[in-house]
Amino acid sequence: MEAKKVITIDLIQEITRNDGTTYFDISNMLMNGRAELAAIRGLIKQVRIIQLNIPHSTAVTAYEAYLNEHFKLPAEDFTQWQEWLPEPDTQSEKDYQTIIRENHVG
Repeated sequence: MEAKKVITIDLIQEITRNDGTTYFDISNMLMNGRAELAAIRGLIKQVRIIQLNIPHSTAVTAYEAYLNEHFKLPAEDFTQWQEWLPEPDTQSEKDYQTIIRENHVG
């Protein structure tokens, strides 16, 4: 049986969509590698790391739980880019905004 991969977040990256709009993605080095691959494949325009080694705050712990419940790490052969963003007006969005604010991003 394959062990479930747990998402542990440790960075904030800026993703530029193909339409030129951007968003901050709170994720990890594996997802940064997947974002770089997505850019090479033309699924997104570009990615750049904004903040490395973000502090593991209460908001980070809560947001990790949200990510692990709602998303899976994509396999290397993915053909679509999935944005890891919380639903609006939820506790997860508040955690997301707290992480962005605590790290002086945005």
